Amino acid sequence: MKRILHLFFFTLLLWAAAVSLPASELKDRLSQLKDVAGVEALESDHFAEKYVLRITQPLDHRRPELGSFTQRVVVAHAGFDRPTLIVTEGYGGAYALAPRYREELSELINANIVFVEHRYFLESTPQPLNWEYLTAENSASDLHHVTTALKQIYPGKWVSTGISKGGQTTMIYRAYFPDDVDFSVPYVAPLNRAVEDDRQEAFLRKVGTRKERKQVERFQLEILKRREAMLPLLESFCAGKGLTFKIPLAEVLDYCVLEYSFAFWQWGTSSALIPPPGSDDKTLFDHLAAISGPDYFSETQPNAAFFVQAARELGYYGYDVKPFRKYLAIKSTHGYVSHIMLPPTAPAITFDAALYHKVYNFLKDNDPKMIWIYGETDPWSAARVPSFKGKVNEQIYIQPRGSHRARIGSMPEEMKGKILARIEAWLQ
Repeated sequence: MKRILHLFFFTLLLWAAAVSLPASELKDRLSQLKDVAGVEALESDHFAEKYVLRITQPLDHRRPELGSFTQRVVVAHAGFDRPTLIVTEGYGGAYALAPRYREELSELINANIVFVEHRYFLESTPQPLNWEYLTAENSASDLHHVTTALKQIYPGKWVSTGISKGGQTTMIYRAYFPDDVDFSVPYVAPLNRAVEDDRQEAFLRKVGTRKERKQVERFQLEILKRREAMLPLLESFCAGKGLTFKIPLAEVLDYCVLEYSFAFWQWGTSSALIPPPGSDDKTLFDHLAAISGPDYFSETQPNAAFFVQAARELGYYGYDVKPFRKYLAIKSTHGYVSHIMLPPTAPAITFDAALYHKVYNFLKDNDPKMIWIYGETDPWSAARVPSFKGKVNEQIYIQPRGSHRARIGSMPEEMKGKILARIEAWLQ
């Protein structure tokens, strides 16, 4: 028994030494990378080492003489001999600083993480702010710059992944730089073809069961029918949170109601949580605010940069007003993204579908190693990538009754087994 214990502690010491040796080496190597300004240690519950660094990026990669900004990147170290997962975040990256942070895929394949905060979000926002340089091509070039630099440290397999808008970013990055990574796993990523893509509207007319759809619509109508009672509650709610809008509160209420069905299905809300029509005013309003609150349409909502991208080239979705027209204060929602969602500093923007065609044609004309994860009841899946005939590597998996929270781990066992087997084969 003593021999076993001695052997155990000796092994533990060897492991500790092995862990401690790369720590200073990794930090030194990160610090020596070109365009890296500052490397700070972070705590991690899952990785022996974790750092946040800032990489200098051109405002416009085609015209580097126009200036630069610093982009926040988080590096979590599993081993120099492990694969590396580049997380193409579509928004801000503050959550990746937390000790508990770990991506599903990084755990499944025991990979290093290179987490890249998207340009124009949180600490990766250029100053002064010029929206001209917030383009998909520039964001893909940011990722290429980061990958090129970090491959000097991590020479093994590279995998790109992202969730939602981050999944869009994964697809865009792959279309612009197809050879940067060995394979990609975008989660719940739409490929929108218009600033108000109507495929989601058609999707919402068929999603779930007829009973569920009726419950959702009945709730929406009940809110609108009680407009006079709802507006004071809405005003009080917005005043308490300091929310301001580009449109009157009566129209804000309309948009909250129209958004409700999309948000309801996107996040997999149970129809059992919908208050019955006879509920009191506050119960109805509280449920509306919990599912599709007015914060989303506020001038101060934190993701204004996203709507610049949506209006310019990423696209978004529209609203079906027909079932509610009789009760709405607004006559049409056409152009609402530009009308109410863009920040006041943004210029007039015209949507360009060139990005949609670039990604679509890349997938149609090639067969990159990519696995898409979608949820069956998630409205974003209405704009999922198409299944092109004859493709071997392009694989789409849809979680039955899954929402925007669909992940590999939530797939049925047989489907999950196929996904993991394919990933394992690609890692060989």
